[in-house]
Amino acid sequence: MSKKLLSERDICTKFISPAIEDAGWNKLTQYLEEVSFTDGKIYVKGRLTTRGTRKRADYILYYKPNIPIAIIEAKDNKHSVGSGMQQALEYAQILDIPFVFSSNGDGFLFHDKTNEIKIEQELNLDQFPSPESLWEKYKLHKGIVTAKAEQIVEQDYFFDGSGRRPRYYQQNAINRTLEAIAAGQNRILLVMATGTGKTYTAFQIAYRLWKSKTKKRILFLADRNSLIDQTKRGDFKHFKDKMTVIKKRQVDKSYEIYLAIYQGLTGSEEEKNIFKQFTPEFFDLIIIDECHRGSAREDSAWREVLSYFKAATQIGLTATPKESDTTSNSEYFGEPIYTYSLKQGIDDGFLAPYRVVRIGLNVDLEGYRPEMGKTDIDGNEVEDKIYNRKDFDRTMIIEERTELVASKITEFLKGYDRFAKTIVFCRDIDHAERMRSALANQNSDLVSKNHKYIMRITGDNDEGKRELDNFIDPEAVYPVIATTSELMTTGVDAKTCKVIVLDAEIGSMTKFKQIIGRGTRIDEEHGKLYFTIMDFRNATDKFADKDFDGDPIRVKPLPQDADLGNIIDEEDEDTTPIIDELSGENITEQLTPKEPPTVREPAEEYKKSKREKIIINGVDVSVLVSRELHFNKDGKPITVNLHDYSKEMLQNKFHSLEEFLTVWNAADKKEVLINELAEQGVPVDALLEAVNRDCDLFDIICHVAFEQEPLTRKERANNVKKRNYFTKYGEQARKVLNALLDKYADEGIENIESMEVLKVNPVASYGSALEIIQSFGGKPNYLKAIKELENQLYQIA
Repeated sequence: MSKKLLSERDICTKFISPAIEDAGWNKLTQYLEEVSFTDGKIYVKGRLTTRGTRKRADYILYYKPNIPIAIIEAKDNKHSVGSGMQQALEYAQILDIPFVFSSNGDGFLFHDKTNEIKIEQELNLDQFPSPESLWEKYKLHKGIVTAKAEQIVEQDYFFDGSGRRPRYYQQNAINRTLEAIAAGQNRILLVMATGTGKTYTAFQIAYRLWKSKTKKRILFLADRNSLIDQTKRGDFKHFKDKMTVIKKRQVDKSYEIYLAIYQGLTGSEEEKNIFKQFTPEFFDLIIIDECHRGSAREDSAWREVLSYFKAATQIGLTATPKESDTTSNSEYFGEPIYTYSLKQGIDDGFLAPYRVVRIGLNVDLEGYRPEMGKTDIDGNEVEDKIYNRKDFDRTMIIEERTELVASKITEFLKGYDRFAKTIVFCRDIDHAERMRSALANQNSDLVSKNHKYIMRITGDNDEGKRELDNFIDPEAVYPVIATTSELMTTGVDAKTCKVIVLDAEIGSMTKFKQIIGRGTRIDEEHGKLYFTIMDFRNATDKFADKDFDGDPIRVKPLPQDADLGNIIDEEDEDTTPIIDELSGENITEQLTPKEPPTVREPAEEYKKSKREKIIINGVDVSVLVSRELHFNKDGKPITVNLHDYSKEMLQNKFHSLEEFLTVWNAADKKEVLINELAEQGVPVDALLEAVNRDCDLFDIICHVAFEQEPLTRKERANNVKKRNYFTKYGEQARKVLNALLDKYADEGIENIESMEVLKVNPVASYGSALEIIQSFGGKPNYLKAIKELENQLYQIA
C-alpha cells in the first residue's frame, strides 16, 4: 500500500515508533503516545457546561518519568515532514520541552532550542537521536554540570500507586525548582493560581530533595493553623513518622520534616522566639506557603525567621505575589522561576470559569444624602453630607441596604440552587453578623429546618469556626451560606463553592485574587464546574486591571532610589488582620511588631466598632442596574456594546454571509463549530441570552453579523415539517425524524447530533437505539438522514 494512503495513526505505528525504538528509547518507560496534557476549557451555556478540546501531543519522550525532554508531532504522508512543527513548538513551550520534532513518516524535522547556530535540521528515520545524546544536550542547556546536580534533577517523583501524577504545570514548577537548586540558587519564588495544587507541588519538591539526601531537614511554614493541618493530613502525609508539627515550647529535634505557623515560632518577647531553639544551620530547606503575606515585609517578625535561617534554601509559594512601594516578594526571592496564572488554569480546564453578575444599588451609584433633620436609630441627627459606597457598613449602616442585598442573594439562589455553597464577603464582623440575620429572615423556611443553613464564620465566633470544615466538606449539606469578613479569604479549600458574593470594598489586588480563588476549584463528582460572582460593590472592576492576570511587576524602589520609611498605601498593602483559628485572637500586631499596618477590624474591637457606626433606616434603596459581565478570550471584561463586539468578532471570522453558510453547512457536527467559536472568543451563550433564547445560534449569527431576520427554532422546525420531505422514509423513520425536530425546537442542534438522543424521550419511545438505527437501514444511513435534516433546517430563502 502506498504510504500516501496511510492514516496518521498508521504512520506512527509503522514508521515513527520503530524509528524511536531503534534509537534506544524504551517503549514502556521512555515515551508515551497521544498524551492529553490539559482537561479542555469549560464553557458555560446557561446551566449547562461543555468541555473544549484537550491539548494532545502525539509523542512525549522522557529521559526519566519525571523529565520530559522531547515532543513529536505526527502527520500523515500527504503532509510535508515539517508541517506539524508549529503546533509542536506551541506545545513544547507550554510543556517546557527543548527538543521538538515533526514527522510524516519519511523522516524528522528537528528543532533544537539548545542549538543557537543551527536551530532546525532534517533527519532521516535512522538518524533519530538516542536518549543519552539528548540528555547530554539537556544538561548543558540547563546548567547541570556536576554529578551532584544530576543526582538532584534525576530523583524520581513520589508515586503512591493511586495513579496521580503531577500535571504538566506542576511538573514544570517542580523541575525548574530542582534545576535552580542544582545550579546553586537558594531563593526561589513560584507563582501558581489558587486551586492549582501549590501544596502538592511543594510536597513533590520536598520529597525529591529529601529522597536524594540533598536536603535532610525541611521546614514548611504557613500563617494559619488550618493550612498546617490541611498540609499534614493531605499531601505531606506520606512523610509519616518523619514529620512533626511544631506546637510546644520545647521542640523535638529528632524529626526531618517540620510544619509550623509563624506565630507558633515567634513572639514579642525573646524567650517566645521558639525558632531560636534551632541552630541557624539546622534546616536545609524552608518552604513558605502564602509568602505574599507577612514574609514580604522587611520589618516583619516573619522575615526575622527567614533571616535567621538564611543558610537554608528558601522557596516562596504564592498565588498573588506582593509588589508595592514598601513590600516586594521578588526583591527577596528573586523573579518567579515559574508562573501559572488563573487564566491559564481556566483555559486548560483545570480551574472553574466564572460568571459575574453586577448589581448596582441606587444609594451606591448615586450616593445618599440624608434629608434635613434625618436621625439615626438612637435619635441623633445625621450629618448632612453625601455618603457613598465606601461609607456603607464602614461608618454608616442603612438597614434597607443590607436587607436588599440579602433579598437579591436569596432571589438568585432560588432561581439557581438553594443548596449551592455560597460565601458572602462582608465589610467586617459586624456586617457579617447583620448579613447573616438578614439572610436568615429571607430564608426562614430552610433556617427553621436547620439553623446551620446560614452561618457567620469569622475569627471571633467559635460556633462558626467549628463549622468551617463542614462548609468545606463536599459531603456535608450544612452550612450552605457562610457570611464572613476576613477569615475565609485564604486557606479555605472549598471545592464545591458555587457562589461568591462581594459586598465589601476590596482595595488590594492581592486580596481580590485570594477571594476569587475560593471559587476556582473544580469538583466534577458534585457537579461543580463553574461559579458565579455576585458583585454589589464594583469590585470586579479589577478583572479589567492589567495586573489581574499579568506577571508581577516590581515597583518597590531600591534603597538608593528612595527612602520611604514605613509608609503604607492601603490600596496596595494587604491589611488583612490575621485571626488565629483556634483562639479567635487577632495576631497581626505580634507578627509585625515594629510598625504594623492599621488593622481595620480586630475581633476584640468588634463591639466598639459597631457603636461608632451611624445606623439609619427608612431609606428608599432599590436596584438601579443588574447585568452579567461578559469576557473576551483574554479574560478581560467586554466594555463595548455586546452586539457591536460580537459583530466585529464574527465579521473578522466570516467575511460574508455566503462564507458563513458554507462553513456552517460543511461542518460535520455543528456542536464542534459552536465550541470553536466559543474558544475563539465569540460570546455564544451571551448572544443567545441577549437576542433570543428560543433562536438557534445559526440565526443569531446571521442576525448580528449580517442583519438577517432571525427565526426561532420552533419556526425552523415547522418550516421543515411543511415541506413534507420525510415521505421518502418509512413510517418508523418518519416518526423518529419528527421527534428529532421537536427535540431541536426545544433544546437546539447539539442534542440531535448526539447518539445519546436515541436513549431519551420522545425519540426513545420508538424503540431501542439499535431498532431506530435499523429503521433507517443502518448507522451510515441514519447519520446521512441527520445531515439531510440539518440541511433542511438551515435553508435560507
